[in-house]
Amino acid sequence: MCNIRILSVLIILISPFYLNAQVQQTRTIFYGGETREYIIYVPSIYSSATPTPLMFNFHGGGGDGQSMMGLSDMRPISDTANFIAVYPSGSGGAWMHKVPTTYNDIYFVEAMIDELATEFNIDNDRVYACGYSEGGIFSYELACRLSNRIAAVASVSGSMMTDIFRSDPAPNGYGFPACSPSHPTAIMFIPGTIDMSPHSMYNGLSPYYMSASEISTYWSTQNNTNLSPTVVSVPNTNTLDGSTVERRTWENGDNCVSVVELKVNNGDHDWPGTFGNMDIDASQEIWNFVSKHDINGLINCSSTSIINYNQSDLKKLVKVIDPLGRNNNLQRNNIQFLLYDNGLVEKRITIN
Repeated sequence: MCNIRILSVLIILISPFYLNAQVQQTRTIFYGGETREYIIYVPSIYSSATPTPLMFNFHGGGGDGQSMMGLSDMRPISDTANFIAVYPSGSGGAWMHKVPTTYNDIYFVEAMIDELATEFNIDNDRVYACGYSEGGIFSYELACRLSNRIAAVASVSGSMMTDIFRSDPAPNGYGFPACSPSHPTAIMFIPGTIDMSPHSMYNGLSPYYMSASEISTYWSTQNNTNLSPTVVSVPNTNTLDGSTVERRTWENGDNCVSVVELKVNNGDHDWPGTFGNMDIDASQEIWNFVSKHDINGLINCSSTSIINYNQSDLKKLVKVIDPLGRNNNLQRNNIQFLLYDNGLVEKRITIN
């Protein structure tokens, strides 16, 4: 009887993932001829009976998974939202490698997804990525070149490479394929207007990195969203941080996806909510945004209103018509009248 009890205790001790226990582990995977590390955080509410999203966080150049966890600690969010947070470490602290290396770390990410799926009940339609600085650049690469595995991404203080820089062979470029997402992809980016890091300047660094305007144009075109954004000023709740935030949203894309820029006026190479601007919490903003999407677009897209001007408005869109009273369905290059259930009528013109 004593031996049976000891065996039972051992089984419990070596089977932590099948219990409702919070788990944080540094793991290794042999990839590309070397042993790579990544940290996982599994919330106590995880259940093997429920498909669970993955949220990748990629550090900036010279960092590692542990430092990124300190910058973007999504563990408290995971505890209530129920996703597995993953903090990988780049080889040599980098994600974007050129010749003479042979790294192409989008496939490192795919290897981690596949390995985690052997142990956990992963929702493969809800795998998300975000990153800071070089990690943000890499997140765009996942949206471009690992689109079949990634549902939505966010970048903080990290620009997107131009196709010329991405595709030109070394030493002028990376020699990667051009950006070619396979599905409408929700994108959030959080740039600072005075960020002077070469790979994250608000106005870009031609011909290498896109400006914020070029990023929004690329993804709004790719996703077939409205051409013009709705712009809302975020309340300036911290007047001591020297910066303010505008929420710029390109809505009504294919499969209901959107593109969101949280423009930090007078913001530097920061992670808002940790340092720099304190009016927003970048980590919370990112999860709130990406989690509404899966690889097919906005979750429950077919039952979602085709327009969403201001979530605080207590009105519901009933119909969109043209000047002759015909259903218009928010087409471009037309005068449109938006009819709401409270009797309000709004006129809208979208110019291509």
